[in-house]
Amino acid sequence: MHSPLKIDEALFEYATPRQRELLEAVNQYGGARAASAALGVNKNRFHQSLKAVRKRAALQGYAPDHDMRRPVPDGFKVKGVSTFYDRDGAVRGQWVKSTADHERRAELLREAAEAMAEDLPRLDPIEPPAQTMAALANLYTVTDYHLGMYAWAAEGGADWSLDIAERTLLAAFGQMVASAPRARVGIVNIQGDFLHTDGPTPVTPTHGHILDASGRFSQMVRAAIRVIRRVVDLALMRHERVDLVIVAGNHDLSSAMWLRHMFSALYEAEPRLVVNDSEIPFYVVQHGEVMLGFHHGHTVKNDALPGLFAAQFPKVWGATTRRYAHCGHRHHAEEKEHAGMTVVQHPTLAARDAYATYGGWIADRAAQAITYHERFGQVGRVVVTPDMLETA
Repeated sequence: MHSPLKIDEALFEYATPRQRELLEAVNQYGGARAASAALGVNKNRFHQSLKAVRKRAALQGYAPDHDMRRPVPDGFKVKGVSTFYDRDGAVRGQWVKSTADHERRAELLREAAEAMAEDLPRLDPIEPPAQTMAALANLYTVTDYHLGMYAWAAEGGADWSLDIAERTLLAAFGQMVASAPRARVGIVNIQGDFLHTDGPTPVTPTHGHILDASGRFSQMVRAAIRVIRRVVDLALMRHERVDLVIVAGNHDLSSAMWLRHMFSALYEAEPRLVVNDSEIPFYVVQHGEVMLGFHHGHTVKNDALPGLFAAQFPKVWGATTRRYAHCGHRHHAEEKEHAGMTVVQHPTLAARDAYATYGGWIADRAAQAITYHERFGQVGRVVVTPDMLETA
């Protein structure tokens, strides 16, 4: 007689709740056939679940049939395993190499952000301005700010650190708000790469390029929250309605996610603030007959943005006559019309780090506030440079 099938219970840790239910039934009833009859489920479902769980476990380093018994932490996956055997076939040693599982880490961060937001204290509403210009919207863009980057003036022409970045942004935003019209709507556009690193290790999330960092990641997180709160509060004091757009960049793929969830919860009691909740790296705000689209610029070229926004947001495209896409990523200014939409590529206020310096990338540093009329589109612009802030 065949002995009853027994599934390794250590595999249950890598199963979804439904998969675990099916695999536990196999152990309980002594095989897939008996479990199938007891639960009324096709027995192939049990085999498919076991195969999927074994695959997930192996990716994290657990496959005892192949002498892999040293799993890596959640959020990582095994990159390679080297096992050493003696002449009798016994394991003498093993090297386990791991790498970050970016999809799983993003999922974990999303779960953590949502859980944190449940208990976050809500801020009291801010008193709205007494008078604004009903037809106007001011778009305040900060792109490629690289909060937490280190730059040395001897290399790139200007120093940049966590403290300098915080002071510069608050001064620049204050200057833009004071100089732009008293529009009814204010749009705070954090246009991607706001944080220089996406975790404690100073590397880019997808390619692992080593970065020059200023301060610990925890300090960057605190500064980011502090700065965004200040600029949002300033915008709420100036405008009747404020839209907050936090765009995902190639440096802050996960951080943009938890910042969005955090500020959505933090200002939950503030009816005049709308946090854009797009789960894809393309965002849109409609102001009357004006469409404003946002993308960092790291996955789609500028000339392809009009077609993408038309396909992704067809109702907004069809309801508007003036359309603008805003991007960054390349650290210099460029503006061009493409098939029914003007694409505005914004410059950065941040100084050049060693990577940009040795790569020969030079551009004027600036940030800008653009004013849009609900019918006529762009009607004004305020440009702020670091030199202006130093002499103010």
